[in-house]
Amino acid sequence: MLAVDMTGDAVKAKNGSMVAYDGQMTFKKMSGGGEGLRGMVTRRLTGEQMTVMEVRGQGTCWFADRASEINLVALRGDKLYVESSNLLATDAGLRTGTTFTGLRGASQGNGLFTTTVEGHGQAAIMSDGPAVVLRVSPQYPLIVDPGAYIAHQGDVRQSFQSGVTFRTFFGEGGGEAFQIRFEGDGLVYVQPSERNTIAGDL
Repeated sequence: MLAVDMTGDAVKAKNGSMVAYDGQMTFKKMSGGGEGLRGMVTRRLTGEQMTVMEVRGQGTCWFADRASEINLVALRGDKLYVESSNLLATDAGLRTGTTFTGLRGASQGNGLFTTTVEGHGQAAIMSDGPAVVLRVSPQYPLIVDPGAYIAHQGDVRQSFQSGVTFRTFFGEGGGEAFQIRFEGDGLVYVQPSERNTIAGDL
């Protein structure tokens, strides 16, 4: 559960994620979750559904979603790329939008776009189990199962490649397995569980 203390400021949070509050709060539904009309249209075209609410007031507000683990990511003018289903809340001053992610998004059935968060402030991302933060460096690229991927930040390039997963070894694979390859310099957030997607086997 995420507790946010507010003194007249605001946060943007996943619609329906507020579980309790004290003090004086106002709630306003925001369409699309992106910035302005362009963000709304982009999300409709890509099929990425993300309904956001703005919470403003004096007091403490608590947020949660299906008992997921919550991880705080500090942004200092940089950009965070995160799956929309894993984004719980952001400081109101952070800008949200969408970016093209290529084949990885298509394989997951989440469309070809992922959510971006940028600016100065904190973002709360969710994971199924405690998230692990893995470093990507020029000497050591990182390979991640699409179902375990949550988010990434930094000067990181991603590509989609076929490969072998543990499910293939145990005879659970339904076809060719795919993975995400990250190269560059940055961080990748993964969860110790896999979403029920067709990402691993196509």
